[in-house]
Amino acid sequence: MIPTEADLADALTTAARAAVSDLFRGNPGHTFYYVTLTTPGEAFGPALSAWSREALAQRSDADDVRYSYADSPFSIQGEQYLKPVRELFAARPAVFDIADDDASDAEFALRLRAMETALLRLADEGLFGVGEARADVLALVEVVPGDEENVDRASRLNPPGSALDAWLAYWTS
Repeated sequence: MIPTEADLADALTTAARAAVSDLFRGNPGHTFYYVTLTTPGEAFGPALSAWSREALAQRSDADDVRYSYADSPFSIQGEQYLKPVRELFAARPAVFDIADDDASDAEFALRLRAMETALLRLADEGLFGVGEARADVLALVEVVPGDEENVDRASRLNPPGSALDAWLAYWTS
């Protein structure tokens, strides 16, 4: 049976909750400001990366890597939780194997919606903070390398505030 969008979102919510919770618990003294689920243009099941202010302060190239999932010491976190989710994504038709462009685009959009739904649920639970604290944590679903729709997803996933405003300024400059 092919997993539905709801199946993907439910599994990813559970996996990302566990992965982010482990990351936060396992790094006391770190103030995380960036948490992202990344996927390439094929929209494979995502990987989780993050940055903390303390880790960034250790970098001489901080301005260049501030929002780089790949350069973070917290890149590719929670694999034990996310691997089964990637298997669910792989059980769906591969985006680039679908001959019809509209159907391929629809599959791509379904996968990104499932990722976005999962992070929205976690944000609503308060995993990334509440009130002012929430505005200081950027939660993203990113297609890498850069995708123009990353900005739209970021705007839907994050409240207006310092983290979103700083990221938008960084990427639109």
